[in-house]
Amino acid sequence: MESLPPVDVLGQVVAQRAAVARRLASVRHVVAIASGKGGVGKSLLTANLAAALGTEAAKVGVLDADIHGPSAALMLGARGQRPQFGPEGARPAIGVGDVRVMSMDLFLKDDGTAVRWRHYGGLAEDSFVWRGTLEANVLREFLADTEWGELDYLLIDMPPGADRFETLLRLLPELRGAVMITTPSEASMLVVRRASVGAKQAGARLLGLVENMAETAESGRVRELADAVGIPILASVPFDPKLAQSTENGRPGVLINPETPAARAILELADRLRGMLA
Repeated sequence: MESLPPVDVLGQVVAQRAAVARRLASVRHVVAIASGKGGVGKSLLTANLAAALGTEAAKVGVLDADIHGPSAALMLGARGQRPQFGPEGARPAIGVGDVRVMSMDLFLKDDGTAVRWRHYGGLAEDSFVWRGTLEANVLREFLADTEWGELDYLLIDMPPGADRFETLLRLLPELRGAVMITTPSEASMLVVRRASVGAKQAGARLLGLVENMAETAESGRVRELADAVGIPILASVPFDPKLAQSTENGRPGVLINPETPAARAILELADRLRGMLA
């Protein structure tokens, strides 16, 4: 039986990192928006934060890294646009406020189309064995093969899961930092605490914590979480169903009603991040 040639895994990893680095050389700041848990409003905050950063004439992009639950295109008014392919790669969709968007949602035929992986024989029939690798490859392609152009900020809307930072950092060691999102609930704070610790152990720089759907200006439990992890609280965003509704209709609330308490909190968060990353 003829033996297969050896696979240069290290060489492939180095080549992948180099491809991502070349593509993102014109991006000033790459920031991950993460939680570790679903249902905390992370994507809604990402969309509004991107719009808020763009109000100062900054060039902003959003990479939707949630392969199975993409929502960035919806919330930034970019659904229906199909990526166009040129010699420099795939051109991202353009959302409200000229935010550039790349998401799996742009590649799906319709709302009834699910993301499914194709496998070819052998162990590949056990999809769970390969799914992590396949998802990492999609993330790499979104980073390296998208024609982002010059950007001031590229926000990565991370999927749920406490282990996602290891994959991201392997592809993007120059990640400027991450913002962790939580709600005041005990379940959310427990997961976010573990995800934050795991992210720091993986080598991620945590910029701070955002309390979303806040009932008060800032809950004592969220302060305890921030102190336990050793990161600052960047913002406390009140629960605002109107902001959520407008954003889900493709119009981020910070642009539609910037004077509401929730919108002001997100605009202040954008200002704080500008200062931290300057």
